[in-house]
Amino acid sequence: MKLGSETETIEYKKSTSELREGIISVVAILNKHNGGELYFGIRNDGVAVGQDISDKTLRDISQVVANHIEPQIYPDIRNVVIDNKNCIHITFEGDNVPYYAYGRAYLRVADEDRVMSPQELESYILKKNANTTVWDSEASNKTVDDVNERILMDYIAKANAAGRIDYGYTNKYDILKRLKLLSGDSVNNTAKVMFCDNANLEVQMATFATNERLTFLDIDRKSGTINELVDIAENYIKKNIRWRVEFDGGLQRKEIPEIPIEAIREALFNSFCHKNYRVSQNNYVCVFKDFIEIYNPGTFPEGLNPQDFINGSEQSVHRNPLLAQILYYSKDIESFGTGLRRISKACQEADVKVEFQKLKLGFNVVFHRFDKEVDFLGRVVTDNPPDIPDKVPDIPDINSREAIVIDYLKINAFITNKKVCELLSISTEAAKKFLQLMVKKGLIIAEGENRGRRYKL
Repeated sequence: MKLGSETETIEYKKSTSELREGIISVVAILNKHNGGELYFGIRNDGVAVGQDISDKTLRDISQVVANHIEPQIYPDIRNVVIDNKNCIHITFEGDNVPYYAYGRAYLRVADEDRVMSPQELESYILKKNANTTVWDSEASNKTVDDVNERILMDYIAKANAAGRIDYGYTNKYDILKRLKLLSGDSVNNTAKVMFCDNANLEVQMATFATNERLTFLDIDRKSGTINELVDIAENYIKKNIRWRVEFDGGLQRKEIPEIPIEAIREALFNSFCHKNYRVSQNNYVCVFKDFIEIYNPGTFPEGLNPQDFINGSEQSVHRNPLLAQILYYSKDIESFGTGLRRISKACQEADVKVEFQKLKLGFNVVFHRFDKEVDFLGRVVTDNPPDIPDKVPDIPDINSREAIVIDYLKINAFITNKKVCELLSISTEAAKKFLQLMVKKGLIIAEGENRGRRYKL
């Protein structure tokens, strides 16, 4: 008995040794016809040859389907007898196209499966989203009156300077209409997170003593607009990384961070641009002993990998296209999927290792910190140090709290007793004694008297 020839919706495999190829066929058929059939134990001419089948065989197929087809499907997998031979019959359906097998999208053409071209994949994604309301264009709970006019005026000035908007500021309603940020009597979600106070948008920041989330040296949470939170998070990282000083041969000195600031800022803007705003989880910045994480709760596009964008082989896929457009006008991001490439290039030029991690519930940019030995002033310790005087004072050992104060002083001219209370979460009297001890150890010097006293390196 012959079952007939293979078609665009029916695929035959001789045995489960061709399971990978069978999974690819399932995805190709789903993307073309939203459903079909797959047989194991049948030759491609439709003749049953059978195969050994156990309960484990069916379980193994089910697990491979679950692990290697995205989005997930739930096929019917059965042991059937054809011409007195045991075969496996799988029926499947799904309309959540495009589907991916082993990270790639396929399309059924006659009885063959071929990889989707980028143009075909883009077309499928556009069709999928055609009738879906995107979060950033939905009406928010804010009105034009809630828009902070100063922030909106600054934005237009910035976009004018970038050469990406050719009109000046007039009034809130006119500008919001031009930017397509109105939604009936309200402003949409993009306007809310960009220009409204009390937008319920937050970033969490923490510094840890080690490479694990065990001992906090500092923890903070701030709310604001996207631009405000990017500035806050950037300054937080600046204050918690090492800096070294280089001289250009004259009197000028150049302060160089262990991680390029342009890469940090790019990663922060990308984290808010690609965030999934429908979930309640915040973006966060974590500073560990050996690396820094910038996380956003927005999963990476299915079937694609960060390297695809770094290599420039894929076009940008925006979860929030309107928000991306607004950030593009002000030149805070580029609109052609270059963010990861720019981060990677900046880190490569600075000899800094960076990783892009696809997570089940989000995306991480991980910057590995400067791995060379530095002294307590942030100076690189090399095998060939520069000429130094015969007598050099011993540099005392410093503890983690002293390191926090010294790190602060690397980028600030002085520190006060009050600021130490904030940094270390200690009382005024404890801060006073702590600073006196640092002076005694020769780590800092004191200037001024009583309330006017301040401390410098």
